[in-house]
Amino acid sequence: MPMAADNERIDGLRLLRAVDLDRDHARGGGADDGVVILVVYGDYLCPYCRRLRVVLAQLRATLGESLVYVFRHLPNETVHPGADLLARATEAAAAQGRFWEMHDWLYEQEPPFGSERVFDFARSLGLDMDRFRRDLDSEATRARVQEDLSEGRSNGITVTPTFFIDGIRYDDAWDFHSLLEALQRPLAAQVKRTARAFANLPASAGFTLLLSAVAALICANTPIAPYYHWLMDSSFSIGPAGGGVSMTVAAWFSEGLLAAFFLLVGLEIRREVTAGALTDPKAAVLPVVAAVGGVLAPAAIYLALATPATAKGWSVPTATDVAFTIGILALLGDRVPGALRVFVAALAVVDDILSMLTLAIFYPHSFDATWLLGAAIAAALLFALNRARVYAGWPYAVVACALWVMLHASGVHAALAGVILAVFLPTRPAPAAAPLLAQAATALAALESAEREARKVEPSAHARQKHELIRESASRNLSAASARLLSPAERIERAVAPWSAYFILPLFAFSATGISLFVDLHSGEDMRVLAGVVLGLVLGKPIGVLLASWLTIKARIGIAPNGTSLRLFIGAACLCGVGDTVALLMADQAFPLGNFAAVAKIGVLAGSALAAALGAAVVASVKPGANVRV
Repeated sequence: MPMAADNERIDGLRLLRAVDLDRDHARGGGADDGVVILVVYGDYLCPYCRRLRVVLAQLRATLGESLVYVFRHLPNETVHPGADLLARATEAAAAQGRFWEMHDWLYEQEPPFGSERVFDFARSLGLDMDRFRRDLDSEATRARVQEDLSEGRSNGITVTPTFFIDGIRYDDAWDFHSLLEALQRPLAAQVKRTARAFANLPASAGFTLLLSAVAALICANTPIAPYYHWLMDSSFSIGPAGGGVSMTVAAWFSEGLLAAFFLLVGLEIRREVTAGALTDPKAAVLPVVAAVGGVLAPAAIYLALATPATAKGWSVPTATDVAFTIGILALLGDRVPGALRVFVAALAVVDDILSMLTLAIFYPHSFDATWLLGAAIAAALLFALNRARVYAGWPYAVVACALWVMLHASGVHAALAGVILAVFLPTRPAPAAAPLLAQAATALAALESAEREARKVEPSAHARQKHELIRESASRNLSAASARLLSPAERIERAVAPWSAYFILPLFAFSATGISLFVDLHSGEDMRVLAGVVLGLVLGKPIGVLLASWLTIKARIGIAPNGTSLRLFIGAACLCGVGDTVALLMADQAFPLGNFAAVAKIGVLAGSALAAALGAAVVASVKPGANVRV
């Protein structure tokens, strides 16, 4: 499941070190309530920081003591020679209680700043100049500036200015009204910030899935169960009467909405193969072989316990839920090295490939080769669009919908249309920054010039119309430059990923896990299904991953993740036993009728809980920093 959070990206979205009023340079905060903290990483020679000083002054004047304005240094000495000197000058002034006077003066004056010019202003402040000169070049001052700089880099900050509002990075517009709205926190802004903060949590996607599954279990095991089942079993049709596609609501969640999820799966597989952990064959061998072992071992355990009537469920314990697994690893913090997270994520990608092959090969329904031929033609059209370098999204969407219909009619699980679409979505080489910067700068310069002219005289109707045209042109140019930074595939992935994590998969989990916990387990076959799924997840997954990895490393065709101890590796292997939404889908596909699907799903939930607890306990038993290579 492609939900492994990139830790560097997450760290860049939140402030790693909280504001410390005894250490940080801060203004404001005297209000009794409603205080908001704005942290700015700045450079005294950055032209953009200098332009924004007016906006920041307006914000302080508007919000008064309810705004805490915190400044941290991020001097870019390479681009702005002398920036480090000015940062140290403010710290030398701060040693005598005059930081903000020096700070304001540097932003109000025009560069260049020679040391004598800075000394003259320090003298005008009445500072002890001998102490100022000593502090300016002292190791303590240099270390203070370097500390801010290093922390900023660790926080993923590469440009100035960079804003954090109440600890969350602000990446929206920098104009006064946009910043004021973010700082005043109206209801819509609060909802947006809360949602973004929740999404930044490492385990948020897994937590949402868990809540959906719990809600479904409550619905299916309380007096509202008849209403729940009525909703899930209700028929819903798209298209003309008698000629459209008609399925139950639960089936639409499974085959319809999951197509978007499988689109993300396909895009992640494609990225890993072309530029990720699966690029280098040597680096990819271990997770590939481990994933195969993690499928074969639980399948073997299940089949060893199964009867001919229940053997079709062998695939249920073979799928790994990387959303939960990576989330648990992230919550365990420094105990888990980054290389081990990459290994688990790469294993999950291969696991996804095997799961999709299993769905396509072993669980077709009333197979119809004629419709499959139509699906092949639709796939060929996607290929033709890609080769023709069609970058608009709508042709791909139209053909993908036709592909989905044909796969559904052929008997193949139609959600696989998402994977096929992912293969053919176009990519572009990364653009050179200079032309895009020139385009954006030209558009904004034209807009600024028009606004300057409009302020000189009373604008006429013609002047207002001209200004509006310039604004529209600037908007188009900025949108085009922004869009070019991402390929169509990347734009679609970014657009679909939040919907998949917090809407599509939770809805599927809500429909798939709504099973009665009071199922009949008296028959031997039911108990075999339950035991096969639970043991497959709790024992089969880690055994398969560990055995395959050990053989691969001993044969010297694969390399263990750097800095990973044997105990950590065992814990991660146990966490791979957390079954995912695909496991629930497998249960429905393997047992479309009867009691076995409900029993298998109970096994997935119970086995996943046991695997998560066991894996987390093993990893938590390792002290941070005690990692030794396997």
